[in-house]
Amino acid sequence: MIVSPGAVAGVAAMELGMALIPGPNIIYLASRSITQGRRAGLVSLAGVAVGFLVYLAVATAGLAVVFAVVPAVYTVLKLGGAAYLLHLAWQAVRPGGASAFAPTEQAADRPRRLFTMGLVTNLLNPKIAILYVSLLPQFIEPERGHVAAQSFLLGLVQVTIGITVNCAVMLAAGTIAAFLGERPAWLRIQRYLMGTVLAGLAVHIAADRSKALVPA
Repeated sequence: MIVSPGAVAGVAAMELGMALIPGPNIIYLASRSITQGRRAGLVSLAGVAVGFLVYLAVATAGLAVVFAVVPAVYTVLKLGGAAYLLHLAWQAVRPGGASAFAPTEQAADRPRRLFTMGLVTNLLNPKIAILYVSLLPQFIEPERGHVAAQSFLLGLVQVTIGITVNCAVMLAAGTIAAFLGERPAWLRIQRYLMGTVLAGLAVHIAADRSKALVPA
């Protein structure tokens, strides 16, 4: 196998933890689904999905070259990625903060604008940028070779989970909003669970002593 089951599981856990913490994508999709209907949410989701694929293509083409030419970048990005995961963990558990399922009212937009806004929202999403630049490379195993292929396959895992979670949240946004509005304790449990997962991944990445990628 080009990628190990452990790497796939690690990427899946990391993406699930990040995806379940409301960020720009989920906030935008939930808002559109609640205020303009599920059809608008699906069009917006298509734009978000294309954004994921853009990141995947860029990462596959460039990460291996960058790390081979400047190995020190690997260490810097690894520590930066761990710090960002800790930041997300804190955002998940800190008191207060707006809920993704209590969006402000928005004017109805045409499908082309919905798609474009979904695409732009994802491309400008700092969580996705950090994931591809700093976090995803932590699960690439240089000794297996085929660095670009590993990056692509692990990226597909992220894309699949990311789209699935975003789609599920978008379709269920109205129901989730009503449920959490009546049961705030469930929201706290979700926040602390996801914060713990992200903090654990941050510690694992920061403590990892693997070296920078080498040319495949």
